[in-house]
Amino acid sequence: MKIERLDVAAYRVPTEEPESDGTLTWTATTAVVVEVTAGGKTGIGWTYGSPACVALVREELEAAVVGADALDVPRVSQEMQVAVRNVGRPGPTSMAMAAADLALWDLKARLLELPLVQLLGQVHDEVAVYGSGGFTSLTDDELAAQLVGWVGGQGIPRVKMKVGTAWGSSEDRDLARVALARRAIGRDTELYVDANGAYTCKQAVRLGGGFAAHGVTWFEEPVSSDDLDGLRAVREQVTADVTAGEYGFDLWYFERMCAAGAVDCLQVDVTRCGGVTTWMQAAAVAAGHGLEVSGHCAPALHLHVACATTNVRHLEYFHDHVRLERLLFDGVAEPAGGCLRPDLSRPGLGLELKRSDAERYRCR
Repeated sequence: MKIERLDVAAYRVPTEEPESDGTLTWTATTAVVVEVTAGGKTGIGWTYGSPACVALVREELEAAVVGADALDVPRVSQEMQVAVRNVGRPGPTSMAMAAADLALWDLKARLLELPLVQLLGQVHDEVAVYGSGGFTSLTDDELAAQLVGWVGGQGIPRVKMKVGTAWGSSEDRDLARVALARRAIGRDTELYVDANGAYTCKQAVRLGGGFAAHGVTWFEEPVSSDDLDGLRAVREQVTADVTAGEYGFDLWYFERMCAAGAVDCLQVDVTRCGGVTTWMQAAAVAAGHGLEVSGHCAPALHLHVACATTNVRHLEYFHDHVRLERLLFDGVAEPAGGCLRPDLSRPGLGLELKRSDAERYRCR
């Protein structure tokens, strides 16, 4: 069955207020949505990236997708990789490929009238999530309210906050905010921190000791994710699990990170790495190194593939992406008991674009 059509559009959703982590401030979240059609069914996928991904899909990927057999997704994925050789694989190119790959897998599952997780081979009935946000731009009261909302309001027993304020220049504030977070959520909730690469290696080790006093068990990107030696050095000297990998755009990136002993848990982002096809390969690489994987952001897109992954630890229930997914799509799963569970009554990813609602945010 041949793929007849590919459509792509970008939707830019303003944040409720400017948000910051240790190294960046932003005011909107953009979803580049790809739809592919065959046999009267349409599959959908998206990436959280630059609107430039729209041009990459149209100019570099469409020819590899349209006319291909809708059931041969790995072959089409390979053809997309060939098509972008001279453009370069990392960055927006990989993100454009991810959106298309997700749409292809969604389409195949819909054609076979299966939820995607069953097409891939279900391993787990549900997957744990952690509430994620805690931006450095929040006031103390706002930070506490957000964390308590996940724990008390939604029953999520693990939460993550941002540290590394202003490129690591406010160590005392970071320590004070972590202490505040622990008081707000109590002792029974797991507390994670994410520095977004803001610290130096020695700084991260020093602060890691302070965070440990408040029971922090997950230290994400204490230094740049490109600094594999630095990640390994921090990992060897702190008690929290050190993690990175969200900027992985190809399989070799994940292999290098695992082989370097840089992380205790490998983060993979299905909207960046090239889609479901590369996610499954990256999870296998991690398993070969005795590691679990964690899905970075985009919980609606990670749910099915995570439940088909033996060595998955959890998914990031990220504030901005959860908000956007609810605004733009029907069928978004809600957490229960700290987990997300795929709806097996719906084919594919189980998601539908709210076209009339989405149109107001369309930017390309």
